[in-house]
Amino acid sequence: MSPITTPTFKELIQYPGLLAALFGRTLSSLALQTLSVAIGWQIYDLTHSAASLGFVGLAMFFPLLILVLPAGHMSDRFNRKNIVVVCLIIEAFCGIILAWESLHHQLTPSLIYTILVLFGCARCFEMPCQKTFLVNIVPTHYFPQATALSSSLFQTSSMLGPAVGGILYGFGADLTYIVCTISFFLAAIATFTIQFKPTQKTPMPLSIENLLGGIHFIFSRPRILGAISLDLFAVLLGGATAMLPIYAKDILHCGPIGLGVLKGASAVGALLVATYLTKHPIKHNAGKKMFVSVLIFGAATIIFGLSTNIALSVVCLAILGGADVISVVVRSTLIQLLTPNEMLGRVSAVNMVFIGSSNQLGEFESGMLAEALGPINSVVLGGIGTIIIAFLWMYLFPSLRKVDQLNHLKPDQ
Repeated sequence: MSPITTPTFKELIQYPGLLAALFGRTLSSLALQTLSVAIGWQIYDLTHSAASLGFVGLAMFFPLLILVLPAGHMSDRFNRKNIVVVCLIIEAFCGIILAWESLHHQLTPSLIYTILVLFGCARCFEMPCQKTFLVNIVPTHYFPQATALSSSLFQTSSMLGPAVGGILYGFGADLTYIVCTISFFLAAIATFTIQFKPTQKTPMPLSIENLLGGIHFIFSRPRILGAISLDLFAVLLGGATAMLPIYAKDILHCGPIGLGVLKGASAVGALLVATYLTKHPIKHNAGKKMFVSVLIFGAATIIFGLSTNIALSVVCLAILGGADVISVVVRSTLIQLLTPNEMLGRVSAVNMVFIGSSNQLGEFESGMLAEALGPINSVVLGGIGTIIIAFLWMYLFPSLRKVDQLNHLKPDQ
């Protein structure tokens, strides 16, 4: 086997369209993270209910569950770049509605949930298309590094977004929504300028076989199924981030700015690890390192759940974020490089359901469990569940545990 090539930053960005793709994704992520702080704080401020925070995740997840199959089909049939641009414009209009209603003091929980459903519909079609950009821009042997670079920028936005959201919210929710709206529009413009030659789309009639193609492909590939389902259950159970508004207000007593710091802490850890992986990619034992990172994720979740000190909580969230990004890089590389381009949209859409289940549905699960058992018990039990899942998946998916070099992947038989 040839050694893993580690390209410089200049070598990576020479590929046409890479900068525009990264800028568009980073800016839309920045807007989304900023928006999440404003909505989370405003919902809890209006309702004072942990369950209401869970319903925020459910409102985002519901469209994903309903539209995933047609979204994947459209991604493999039509121009993916154009789909992303339209979706970003819809998200910008959602921001306009939130800003207008908030400015006129007419924003209610039910209206917020309605806007989130519309927002979730747009994200459902955007994400599977957006996830195919990198693999069509950079060559295969550079893909792990490009993924790490993309993750670095994503985590930077995840770090800045909550902090920006907390600061802006201090000046008013309407200002926060206006800034998010502008960011979504700029992301749409950047995406529209991406320069890469779209792959030839073959005629693909709308049929049950084609709609279910992504599901069949994933379930016939043990390494892909194991990686995706590991993330699903680990993050679904370890949903500490959904409880951050409660921790900020009732446990750590640090206010909306503190909430922004807490939300950004995991991104700081993730950014440091992702930046390191850009220069020093995982060369061997990628599967084992992914499982270790999930175990660390679970342990950090438990300690965070028990913490009443904001400094310790920030450190735990940073460790949690750093561990998570290792799993993200390994999983993303596995999916992108083991999936044919003509199937990539449908596979990415199904993967999006797993991610959405672990994030949005995880928020709902955490909210309901916190309502019943209290936020601390909810977070601690989730961390314990994550550790159990990691050990169980090592046994159930031995081929995933044995993955070695990411740039020498061979399809499962």
